[in-house]
Amino acid sequence: MTISEALSWASAVLADISESASLDAEVMLLHCLNKNRSYLYTWPEKILTPEHLKMFKQFVSQREAGKPVAHIVGEREFWSLSFLVNATTLIPRPDTEMLVETALNLPLADDICALDLGTGTGAIALAIASEKPSWSITAVDKIPQAVELACANKQRLHLDHVEVLESDWFSAVAGRQFNLIVSNPPYIDETDVHLNQGDVRFEPHSALTAADEGFADLYYIAATAREFLLPNGYLLMEHGFEQGPALRKKMTELGYQGVATVRDFGSNERCTIGQLI
Repeated sequence: MTISEALSWASAVLADISESASLDAEVMLLHCLNKNRSYLYTWPEKILTPEHLKMFKQFVSQREAGKPVAHIVGEREFWSLSFLVNATTLIPRPDTEMLVETALNLPLADDICALDLGTGTGAIALAIASEKPSWSITAVDKIPQAVELACANKQRLHLDHVEVLESDWFSAVAGRQFNLIVSNPPYIDETDVHLNQGDVRFEPHSALTAADEGFADLYYIAATAREFLLPNGYLLMEHGFEQGPALRKKMTELGYQGVATVRDFGSNERCTIGQLI
């Protein structure tokens, strides 16, 4: 089977279970071949070795069963960086890049301290760190396996100025204060029917869902962050596309100034920011 034939076959097999069947096939085949994307188009008639074809068919079978591509190949690109991923954390998603972009555009000095709550793979903290080498960044997660994974990504990306700690939200940073706190906390309603569909079936629900119709962790962070923000510090959180109005109201009630919501690339309200003066 040639590269071109393999991609066509896989795309057809996955067409009914994935909206990105062709891209899924490319990512999995590239992982098998350990090549970059241009290789597929430069050598479409190249015959796959029996070993590569066997591995590719196994990958396609796993994807056909619903397993996320990121879990199959063990990595996902985020902010043009390659992150190791596994089933203990959320898979980094493109919409979350809006949170990173918003954080980087804030009027902050070159020597600030930032905190990433619930870091998972470390994607948010490490993406920011890749752009801000002079910032002191702390990333925390309460799941030991997530901390281990974030540390592995930190080493892989050579971003040594990021501190990774095991912490139940703020527990490990008691007494410390930050100029910026960012978080992509669980915010999906525990009864949401979409939890039984698509890639999220394979991700830990503890990293996806929260009580009080998805607001419990958002509200907890908003309230507690006031003790950990320096004067003029910012809180920035990702949330669901319908949660903006309620979160803006809560943050305003808690004393945050200039509370505003930023839309993602699909024009959905995606992250809300406020400042403590």
